[in-house]
Amino acid sequence: MLLPGGGLGMNSTMDDMNLIQAQRHLVRDLGEEIDLEIGPGDDDPSFANTPSLIGGPPREPSAEEQDENKQMAMVSQLPNDDQDTSKAQTPKRKKKVVKRWREEWADTYKWAYVDVKEGTARIFCSVCKEYGRKHRRNPYGNEGSRNMQMSALEEHNNSLLHKEALRLQMASKDKIVVDKPIYVKALMSKTAGSIIEAALKRDPHEAEFIQSVQEAVHALERVIAKNSHYVSIMERLLEPERMIVFRVPWVDDRGETHVNRGFRVQFSQALGPCRGGIRFHPTMTLSIAKFLGFEQTLKNALSPYKLGGAAGGSDFDPKGKSDNEIMRFCQSFMNEIYRYFGPDKDLPSEEMGVGIREMGYLFGQYRRLAGHFQGSFTGPRIFWSGSSLRTEATAYGLVFFSQLILAEMNKDIKGLRCVVSGFGKIAMHVLEKLVAVGALPITVSDSKGYLVDEDGFDYMKISFLRDLKAQQRSLRDYSKTYARSKYYDEAKPWNERCDVAFPCGSQNEIDQADAINLVNSGCRILVEGSNMPCTPEAVDVLKKANVLIAPAMAAGSGGVVAGEIELNHECNVMHWSPEDFESKLQEAMKQTFHRALKAANDFGYQKESPEALLHGSVISAFLAIAQAVTDQGCV
Repeated sequence: MLLPGGGLGMNSTMDDMNLIQAQRHLVRDLGEEIDLEIGPGDDDPSFANTPSLIGGPPREPSAEEQDENKQMAMVSQLPNDDQDTSKAQTPKRKKKVVKRWREEWADTYKWAYVDVKEGTARIFCSVCKEYGRKHRRNPYGNEGSRNMQMSALEEHNNSLLHKEALRLQMASKDKIVVDKPIYVKALMSKTAGSIIEAALKRDPHEAEFIQSVQEAVHALERVIAKNSHYVSIMERLLEPERMIVFRVPWVDDRGETHVNRGFRVQFSQALGPCRGGIRFHPTMTLSIAKFLGFEQTLKNALSPYKLGGAAGGSDFDPKGKSDNEIMRFCQSFMNEIYRYFGPDKDLPSEEMGVGIREMGYLFGQYRRLAGHFQGSFTGPRIFWSGSSLRTEATAYGLVFFSQLILAEMNKDIKGLRCVVSGFGKIAMHVLEKLVAVGALPITVSDSKGYLVDEDGFDYMKISFLRDLKAQQRSLRDYSKTYARSKYYDEAKPWNERCDVAFPCGSQNEIDQADAINLVNSGCRILVEGSNMPCTPEAVDVLKKANVLIAPAMAAGSGGVVAGEIELNHECNVMHWSPEDFESKLQEAMKQTFHRALKAANDFGYQKESPEALLHGSVISAFLAIAQAVTDQGCV
């Protein structure tokens, strides 16, 4: 644990250490005893009280340690023969303690794991993968108590270890992180299965990325079966062209320095310059950046504008930060990444945790470093970009896409009950557009629960919800004003009776149990507002129940359309009316919809099939990328 002053706290409770986890790699049955390379000086009884080399306070000896020191002092007063006997027993005593540590504490202190190094079993740190005295509890200091001591060693900077451990603890949100095995779908084709096996072998711990790859490969099974040449194309596509991982140092309002990790994954520029979001969230990792970049690559390829795909962000949490702190962080972030940005290289857009304020700070620093006003990041402000409905485009596109699906069924969205998850920009604009087209949206949700209004939301209620969000108040306050509404703690909205569902929260928010609830609630169409909102098990349940799934790469392409309109020179010198913009957006969504259906039909999926849009979108996008990759050669 880090003390407020930045030093190393030498006493940490078991509960604290349970939270400090990176990856759990416990190896059992490595022998009766483990040699920890106990170095010279460790026999010193005062070793446990040695102050940390990085400024940590000394630890007071415990009662057990004091007793142990007294016993050792008594041993020193014994005759020479007895002393020789006690010295001969010392190695056994050391190994006994090590064995006791391994058996008694291995399941408790998840920051450590056992592995073999040069033929000898060692205890390693899960964060930096180092072993030795610097990363174990002191075997001579109160080994049976709850207290933990991370020994300091001059050649290793322990402060970096603990900063990383603290970051992991904060990201866990006070919950113990348990590794979940990656769900591997059964594939009919061994050729397609080899692609998954290669990805698992190369990136075994990137669960989100592997999941998105599995969904894509599953959709491409029939394509790969017809042409084995696409196997090598897919393998090349799954390795990003460029992955940038960098540190982002920034100073808070109290003058304290913090360090976060930044990411940018430029997946493919085969079709054109990259476009993709920036996400600021404590759970952001390289795996999530790769998954978002891969999904964005397919989404951009499916859109009318042929573009490359990218994604990135940081594990920085903007919640609770002042405007000045966010500005300093965004400027530090851009100081490193600006050289990879540009209209002909890569332009970022808004994502989770990044809105008008953050994009303004990022663009301002980019303009300052680049020395010119070239391009626009997202166009959140009319006065420094062209299109007037940029922030609404993704959400409006979702509703337009649902109307296209219903039109194929000879149905209208008017009067249909719609459940919406999330409380961000996309969710709020989905509510707004659903009200405009006559639907009945009844739910929104946040990280703590969901709100349901049986009378449905209207413009006045949506305005009240926006006020709650702006004032950082809870959704619970809504039910104090509207009696027919109710807020449910620690629950999701998928058990509410509905016709259409719009998950607009985050990835994997709908699991198998939620999918069953959706089916039982009467849901017939699910329109993905967030990237990969359903787990593989949930997708299987929805398919078996004939629930039609509109994937985010097709339904959520409205943001891509708006972004390209902004970069058009004519748009940057004139303001589009909302009517003109919506007309252009509707036409683009219609093209995307029919392109996905055509690709599905070409490979034997009927348009009534729940897999038609899901597989057709991937097929159409992949074929466009594969053609470009083939034409350009091995680059």
